[in-house]
Amino acid sequence: MPNTEPDNSEASTAPTVLLTGASGYVGGLLISLLERQPVILRCLARNPDKLRSLVKESTEIVRGDVLDASSLDAALQDVHTAYYLVHLMSGSHDFEKEDRQAAKNFAEAAKRACVQRIIYLGGLGDDADPKLSPHLRSRHEVGEILRESGVETIEFRAGMVVGAGSLSYQLMKSLTDRLPVMICPRWLTTPTQPVAIDDVLAYLLAAKDLPKGESQVFEIGSPDVVTYGDLIREYARQQGLRRWLIFVPVLTPYLSGLWLALVAPSSFEVGRHLIEGLRNPTVVRDSKALEAFSIRPMGVKESIQRATAGAT
Repeated sequence: MPNTEPDNSEASTAPTVLLTGASGYVGGLLISLLERQPVILRCLARNPDKLRSLVKESTEIVRGDVLDASSLDAALQDVHTAYYLVHLMSGSHDFEKEDRQAAKNFAEAAKRACVQRIIYLGGLGDDADPKLSPHLRSRHEVGEILRESGVETIEFRAGMVVGAGSLSYQLMKSLTDRLPVMICPRWLTTPTQPVAIDDVLAYLLAAKDLPKGESQVFEIGSPDVVTYGDLIREYARQQGLRRWLIFVPVLTPYLSGLWLALVAPSSFEVGRHLIEGLRNPTVVRDSKALEAFSIRPMGVKESIQRATAGAT
């Protein structure tokens, strides 16, 4: 008689991929994409019960916390590739210290578990800039800690992620929706290259299948170099809103954070840190991502169109 038992050979040989930050915006979208891949997906969660309804039955959920080193060994057991999408800025008054400790815990555990690759999403910005914001400085430091572990690390550095659930995009959207006249600091003219969420997800997925090699840092962004003022104007144009931007030299990042509290009080603390980073140019200075990947990021106009449509 023919064998009618299901063939589990593919599942048994599929690599295990660990996803951290699954409850966040990028991680949450990455779940369904990874579930379609020929991998065994495992998610790290402080509260597995909250995540269970958001994933397929075949997806493993392991209780753990990147700030609890003892909880990471079981989560990383037999893992081939680990996505590190953790950022503790929203839950800590000393996020730099906690981001540093979390990265060290994860890097050491990944090394012990013989993980083959870590994929990390960080932020753009020039390391040589003495005025680099604490937020961006912390993002870069985390990438450095992961690389120093000896585990091959693929770090993507991105500016504003343009998508319906991105906090930085939502802050820009809220300001534009609610304030017909905006008193803007002159650093709103700082150049930046935002990137669409669809392109971020494409890069994160493609990194899993790169040939084995050395750790690398890839800077990713739209082909358009714009200012934050340009983003406000383009969003307003697409929404049919008339908005006036009045630039002044005296609006400090801290005062801008207080300003944000008027339109997004629940995100005040995180928004203040993000605003502080706007004074730093966040542009792609190294184009090697275009050589290593076939992905060609979409322009600002299309990315905002997709975000306002709520596609992702």
